[in-house]
Amino acid sequence: MGEAETPSFEMTWSSTTSSGYCSQEDSDSELEQYFTARTSLVRRPRRDQDEPAEWKTPELSQAEIEQKIKEYNSQINSNLFMSLNKDGSYTGFIKVQLKLVRPVSVPSNKKPPSLQDARRGTGRGTAVKRRTSFYLPKDAIKHLHVLSRTRAREVIEALLRKFLVVDDPRKFALFERAERHGQVYSRKLSDDEQPLKLRLLAGPSEKALSFVLKENDTGEVNWDAFSMPELHNFLRILQREEEEHLRQILQKYSHCRQKIQEALHSCPLG
Repeated sequence: MGEAETPSFEMTWSSTTSSGYCSQEDSDSELEQYFTARTSLVRRPRRDQDEPAEWKTPELSQAEIEQKIKEYNSQINSNLFMSLNKDGSYTGFIKVQLKLVRPVSVPSNKKPPSLQDARRGTGRGTAVKRRTSFYLPKDAIKHLHVLSRTRAREVIEALLRKFLVVDDPRKFALFERAERHGQVYSRKLSDDEQPLKLRLLAGPSEKALSFVLKENDTGEVNWDAFSMPELHNFLRILQREEEEHLRQILQKYSHCRQKIQEALHSCPLG
């Protein structure tokens, strides 16, 4: 696995969906379509119920960790086992589902990463002057081999690095998803939480726990993390949504006024 400060990551694909991409030097209309497609600045009602932000993972003794790993390995139907290391840490696999609705940015002098590029773990360039935007495969699944001390922020950074994504990691967040009593619960992981520890505590069941990578939309928007073209596109979106909202309000009251006038005309005099 290497040194403690350098987590090891391995990733495999289970999706063959293609991605669309464009250059940021395209026309404004094309740029807007790709940067802001399916994106709205107005919050939509969430289908999943959010768990409270406060969350504390129970601490396990070394004996409890060893027992949990044995129980976990006995329940899985694949070779994605967890292994206990001599230093007391452990390694294993977590599965992350991508649910990104916006395109991501890669250096324009590089082609969009293929599956082979992702597996080789080609690094991102340090200086990026021009970018190309494209959609990552929707609902793609990645298996990552991580340490028990690997943090959620490191998982996000590793995923972006695999695909040459140059967007600010703060734009993304790792969520845990669970199904209980017919309800779906979603919780955003803090940067320092350890996904493999959560996986061990929950067991291998995907209903008990699954990980999802999404845009970081749940809190205050960090506008500094966006590029100038994206910020201009957001302003255009706001303008369009404001005009559409105003049109709907005027239409609603006009319709109501018409119904009242029709009722007045139909009422008998006296």
